[in-house]
Amino acid sequence: MTDTPDRVVEATIALLRRSGVAGAGINEVLQESGAPKGSLYHFFPGGKRQIVVEALALYGERVARHIGDALQRGRDPAGKVRALFAAVAARLEDADFQRSCAAGAAALDLDADLEEVRAMIVRDFSRWIDVIAENIAIGGDTAARRSFAGLVLTAIEGGYVRGRAEHSTRPLLEAGEWLATLAVQAGGPSTQAMNIQPARPSRAGAGARARRRGATR
Repeated sequence: MTDTPDRVVEATIALLRRSGVAGAGINEVLQESGAPKGSLYHFFPGGKRQIVVEALALYGERVARHIGDALQRGRDPAGKVRALFAAVAARLEDADFQRSCAAGAAALDLDADLEEVRAMIVRDFSRWIDVIAENIAIGGDTAARRSFAGLVLTAIEGGYVRGRAEHSTRPLLEAGEWLATLAVQAGGPSTQAMNIQPARPSRAGAGARARRRGATR
């Protein structure tokens, strides 16, 4: 079937988001995708490692676009930070807290023989940091902007871990508020006297989730 490679890659992305590399074995990919085993090895002679690398490459491109779109919703650096974290929180909630970042989940169970996978994860992280740095113009030079972007990504990945464990968007939304405050303080002398406290995360997301569940019962 000509769509077999696409089905395999999409299934692998879903599995990585749920349970990392350990949960994206060949048998799991076959079950998730419905692809014939013979076809899988025909299209992916490198086996599991090739499939995971290709899945992370496609996932990285999609997330880079998602990050860029979210950041465009903000009018200033603080607004962009809040918009990004709100978008990530919505993504986690829409998955009912069962799926997070494929790259982040994969990074948690890398073995020494998965160097190609590790390199692709690093590539994805670097690409996302670049997108954040390009869109958030805080004070300082290019290195400072990229460093701040790295902090944003670190908070997102950590927020995913806590959010899944706690079944809550609060870790992500709180991190977004603190980083938005930091973005304001880094923006220029006129903001230094502002006493900005992180707002409490909105409970609108929880209500939306409850409504979705009610609609499916």
